[in-house]
Amino acid sequence: MASPPDTSKTTKLERYNSYLRRVNSSKLLSSSSKLLFRSLLLISLLLLLFFSLSHPSLSDPTPSTHRRLSLLSSALYGPSTSTFTPTIERLIRQSSTPRRPSGLSILVTGAAGFVGSHASLALKKRGDGVLGLDNFNHYYETSLKRRRQDLLLHHNIHIVEADLNDSPVLAKLFDLVPFTHVLHLAAQAGVRYAMKNPQSYVASNVGGFVSLLEAAKAADPQPAIVWASSSSVYGLNRASPFSESHRTDQPASLYAATKKAGEEIAHTYNHIYGLSLTGLRFFTVYGPWGRPDMAYFFFTKDILQGKTISVFKTQDDKEVARDFTYIDDIVKGCIGALDTAEKSTGSGGKKRGPAQLRVYNLGNTSPVSVGKMVSVLEGLLGQKAKKHVMRIPRNGDVPYTHANISLAERDFGYRPTTDLATGLRKFVKWYVGYYGIQPKVNSNNKKEGGLKRTGGEAE
Repeated sequence: MASPPDTSKTTKLERYNSYLRRVNSSKLLSSSSKLLFRSLLLISLLLLLFFSLSHPSLSDPTPSTHRRLSLLSSALYGPSTSTFTPTIERLIRQSSTPRRPSGLSILVTGAAGFVGSHASLALKKRGDGVLGLDNFNHYYETSLKRRRQDLLLHHNIHIVEADLNDSPVLAKLFDLVPFTHVLHLAAQAGVRYAMKNPQSYVASNVGGFVSLLEAAKAADPQPAIVWASSSSVYGLNRASPFSESHRTDQPASLYAATKKAGEEIAHTYNHIYGLSLTGLRFFTVYGPWGRPDMAYFFFTKDILQGKTISVFKTQDDKEVARDFTYIDDIVKGCIGALDTAEKSTGSGGKKRGPAQLRVYNLGNTSPVSVGKMVSVLEGLLGQKAKKHVMRIPRNGDVPYTHANISLAERDFGYRPTTDLATGLRKFVKWYVGYYGIQPKVNSNNKKEGGLKRTGGEAE
């Protein structure tokens, strides 16, 4: 009987071939994974480059390195942080240290806001030390606030991202830096929004202000404080022009009521603790980097997009008018108030003597109707507005504002120099550059020439 065939060699050969197939399969899988990873990385980089290039450009561009550092610093200055790393403490001290011998060391609250960013830059450029504080709330687009933050960081002004009601953060900042002054501009702004979210006004404009005053009274030395009140405190006052001596006990909106409350709270802390306090009643501030909720800003947007705008008239069919005040003039007023602010007289929370207490109007002294403002915008944009004229709703807006600035002129030489046509021209130039728009601008429009010095929503 024949013996069975020897299959051991065949079996070994099959096992070897199977091993080679597994090895080749593993190599192929590994190569495919690497190729996929590299492809995804390349696609991510291309997308990042695309979004970076398509982002609206600044009129004063900020290098990308500063933009990245800005975002990093926001993370490091997180809310509810009562301690900072040694690196952050060093940046805080550097930012708030003046470069000139007699320079001020100023904490600017609301530094990423409209007035706050302009004031911070002006103070830094003249050699003062400036440290910002802002909570970057979502009342309007935070991207605009972040771009302002980038611009400040480009000039070595750092912003601590925290809320005014975060007392441990405030205490730590006053412990780190012997601020000579505080420019308090942080607030929940806007008249109409108060009907939707009233609590935010009480928390920010009353609670936040008290929190700041508590930190300031305990500081050593106590800083002098200049803070933003509002023309809205005049409310239903019918005397014109509005003077600091006029009654302010009839606010027409919750926003106005919280600002009036701030003035009374300032009196209390001045009387009890010796804090030097100066309140500034701003009149309808406008200009580049402004607030999107203001009429001149969203009118510009809507006119360019061909949308209908609502132009208010009074209940007795008269034109609504505002004392529009250009941002550079407001900043000059803030600096004048800071430079003439006397030292606080308290120490360790105790008053040592009488302290300065002041309030001033900062306006332009020449009210302009909202209809006239729209006409100027039409000329600058080269496009007619689609207007819907309607009576002003009972939502807190007042029909007319007009500032008497004689007190500010006497005490620190406040004199506005920018008329509405000039100011709006500068705003439109910034707006179309920031948002990458090409308007049909008519620079020789005759409607601009007849305007005299001037200034929507009242503030």
